[in-house]
Amino acid sequence: MPDPSPIQDNPLDQFSLSGRVFVITGASSGIGREITRFLAGAGAAVVGAARRQDKLDNVIEQITESGGRAKSVCADLADRPGIGDVAAQCKDAFGRVDGVVNAAGINLRQSADEVTIEGWDATLNLNLCVPFFFSREFIPGMVENRFGRIINIASLQSFRAFADSMAYGASKGGICQLTRAMAQAWSPQGITCNAIAPGFFPTELTAPVFDDPEMKQWRASQTMLGRNGNLSDLSGITVFFASAASAYITGQTLHIDGGFSAR
Repeated sequence: MPDPSPIQDNPLDQFSLSGRVFVITGASSGIGREITRFLAGAGAAVVGAARRQDKLDNVIEQITESGGRAKSVCADLADRPGIGDVAAQCKDAFGRVDGVVNAAGINLRQSADEVTIEGWDATLNLNLCVPFFFSREFIPGMVENRFGRIINIASLQSFRAFADSMAYGASKGGICQLTRAMAQAWSPQGITCNAIAPGFFPTELTAPVFDDPEMKQWRASQTMLGRNGNLSDLSGITVFFASAASAYITGQTLHIDGGFSAR
C-alpha cells in the first residue's frame, strides 16, 4: 500500500495565492472584473488587461487602496498581431506570470438569419482564438517554474443552445474542447487548465436578460436553487482553480449555475 498523504498543518494554506501573479483579460467589467478582485483578495498580484482604461483604472484602484497588488495593461486583445506585445507588457508588470484567466468575450445576440461573416469572425476571434494564443505566450515561463494555471470562461451555451447566440454558442462550445486540448499539451509540465461555466449572472453581456423581469425570473426558475447567480458565487471556484488546492485537476469544465445544467 502506498504511504498516505502527509498531514498538513493547515490545509487551507493550499488556497493561498500569496507570491503568485495572475493576468486576467476582460478585467474592466463583469466576470473578469470580479475575478480580478477575487484573486487579489486571495493574495495574488494581478494584472488586468482590457480595452477601457477608465473602467480598468477603477478596479485597479479598488484593489490597491485595499492593500492589494494590481497593475493594468490597456489593450485590445482582438488585435491578434498585437497579442505578443500585450503579453510582454503583462509579464513586465511584476516580472513573471503564474496564471492566466481568459474572461474577455462578446455576444452580439444576432439571430441565425442576421449573423454576418464579420460578426462571426469577431466573436470566435475574441472568445476562442485569443484564449489560446494569449495563454501560449506565458507557457515558457510557467514551464520553467513548473507551475501554471489557465482558467477559461465557458458558458451554459457550451452545452445548451439559446436563441440569438449562434456564434457565441459555437465559441463557448469550442472553449471546452480547447480547455481539454490545452490540458493535454501542457499539464505534463505542471500547468493545469480548467474552465468555469457560469450560469446566469448579472453582467454587461447578460443585461438584455436581467433587464426583462419575466425573462430574469424564468431563468431563475430553471435552476435547482431557484435564483440567478451573484458574482460572489464565482469566488470560491476561481481561487480553487488558481491555487495549489486544484493541483490534480485539469482539463475540466465546472458549471456554476445553481443546478441549471443538472436538470
